[in-house]
Amino acid sequence: MALPPEKVSELKQIIRQQLTRMDVHGRIREVLAETIREELAPEHQQLSAEDLMKALRRRGIIDDVMKELTFVTDMNDREMTSTPKPSTHFVDRQPPVLQKTNIDPTRRYLYLQVLGGKAFLEHLQEPEPLPGQICSTFTLCLHFRNQRFRSKPVPCACEPDFHDGFLLEVHKDSLGDGSKMVDATTMLSICDPVHMVLIKTDTFGETTLVASYFLEWRSVLGAENRVTNVAVELLGVGTESKVSVGVLNIKLEMYPQLNKTLSQEIVNTQLALERQKTAEKERLFLVYAKQWWREYLQIRPSHNTRLVKIFAQDENGINRPVCSYVRPLRAGRLLDTPRQAARFVNVLGYERAPIIGGGGGKQEQWCTLLAFLCRNKGDCEDHANLLCSLLLGYGLEAFVCVGTKAKGVPHTWVMTCGTDGTITFWESLTGHRYIHNPINPDDPPLVEQPKPMYPYRTVGCVFNHQKFLGNCQPSEAVEVCVFDLHDESKWKPMSGEAIKSVCSPGATTSLPPFPPLCASTIDAAVISNEIELQLRILVSEHRKDLGLTTVWDDQLSYLLSPALAAYELERTTGISVGNEEFQDAIRRAVPDGHTFKGFPIHFVYRNARRAFSTCLRSPFCEEIICCRGDQVRLAVRVRVFTYPESACAVWIMFACKYRSVL
Repeated sequence: MALPPEKVSELKQIIRQQLTRMDVHGRIREVLAETIREELAPEHQQLSAEDLMKALRRRGIIDDVMKELTFVTDMNDREMTSTPKPSTHFVDRQPPVLQKTNIDPTRRYLYLQVLGGKAFLEHLQEPEPLPGQICSTFTLCLHFRNQRFRSKPVPCACEPDFHDGFLLEVHKDSLGDGSKMVDATTMLSICDPVHMVLIKTDTFGETTLVASYFLEWRSVLGAENRVTNVAVELLGVGTESKVSVGVLNIKLEMYPQLNKTLSQEIVNTQLALERQKTAEKERLFLVYAKQWWREYLQIRPSHNTRLVKIFAQDENGINRPVCSYVRPLRAGRLLDTPRQAARFVNVLGYERAPIIGGGGGKQEQWCTLLAFLCRNKGDCEDHANLLCSLLLGYGLEAFVCVGTKAKGVPHTWVMTCGTDGTITFWESLTGHRYIHNPINPDDPPLVEQPKPMYPYRTVGCVFNHQKFLGNCQPSEAVEVCVFDLHDESKWKPMSGEAIKSVCSPGATTSLPPFPPLCASTIDAAVISNEIELQLRILVSEHRKDLGLTTVWDDQLSYLLSPALAAYELERTTGISVGNEEFQDAIRRAVPDGHTFKGFPIHFVYRNARRAFSTCLRSPFCEEIICCRGDQVRLAVRVRVFTYPESACAVWIMFACKYRSVL
């Protein structure tokens, strides 16, 4: 295969650069001198090219060059064939193609390399995984100034084999300066840390938050050789926030290299001043919060029992004001409407923070947004904070409500206040919305009162990124509460300035920056097919165990698709459409004298075996899967709907048709 002349010259240039970088010419000279000295007699000092190649091969130099030589293909250079893509039942597996990284030579970059880990003692006895064996993995997620990265998964081990490099752009925030290259002095004032989150994924795909760490990267600005190596000790989360889980070896360097480095003393002084300033702001806010709480209790002593939450612990066990967990968050083009945002938050998994020991108590752990998104699941507080942030991003006046639901269980949900005074509750775990019409307890008994549909019982406080208000109405019951937040006789506000001093972006260096949302990496059609094929196998095996044969009806399976699409649309918008066409198609597909049964079910995970065992617990579904009769035809359809952060809604519908003989 002949290469075009420009490709030949490009190839030569790549090889020349590689040989120069590895100092191959110097090594050849050394081998040449050594070979002449050792292997040739003094009388004939002549050496053929073949002899030299043998000597180079023997010393492994040619192997080294070939290993290091990697050719990068530009995606745009690949020829696109006119052959249409195969149907979604056949996956077009193409080898991964490396893309060139576009590095702007006028920008400054922080190159962060993770060079392995050690002392992950929990995995000391972990056996070495066999090739191709599925094992638990570690994944490292990073966020720095609106840039997010994820490492390649590595097998869990006492010394995990992390070898990843991340190129983080260090840019200015001020208008007009974005295109200028930042110098060391300017970078010293950029106090955003690199937020690192370590996630463990087990063999079933379940994720666990292992550690959350804020890396102070500015030590590299004062490094003598412009490179710094850091051993980062990761601590556990929640109840294990004081226990070491392992150490990561990290190398930091700046690209292009700094013309002038700062002295280490200047860097340390700047960091100490920032810590001191942050500590003072937090101390003053704590003093103010105590005074506010004393005043709140003086209104009524019974306020002591209300759920008025001013501070909450994050995954590292650090107490932070609740207002710092919420901030207007724009989803870009990933989510189009507030209701779609509510659906996205709803399909993120729900999991209560783990607690060691019994007693039925609730472990408090309000996760930072990056930890929640990377793990893809969290408690009701995490869901409510994210939904409130997204609704604020859509320009709504949104608040997180802290209170209780049935049986006095603590709960958080979201509330929006319309310009016309309409109060809407949003349940972040289900995506449901409820209009709040308060009951007036002073009305005569004959006056008909609105019947609340929502599950909430009491509300102690509401907050967002700028406001915090404590409920000081005679009753904390939600059904009689009036949400006129401007009426200080009903809601006691905190000072907006006090909240701003510790919760506005950049107010303190201890405030975790908010990451942007990432687009889904899931191919919905491929995953839908995979789950559907796995379910067919599971159903066939289950029926075989019962002594039943299985005949699949592909056409009937396909006809179930519109119903699944309609169910998801209804969950997102509250509008039901397309049911008439679905019913008409089914009537045509089921002959006279035959019976049709269908069972739809919804999941937020992609584990087919787990979904199947859940389906069998329903008597309706079991009746379809274990259907007996004349001319039994079975159908199953899976439809995966993807959302940002690789969250997904999985709809499954089992159906059967058979001849009625009774």
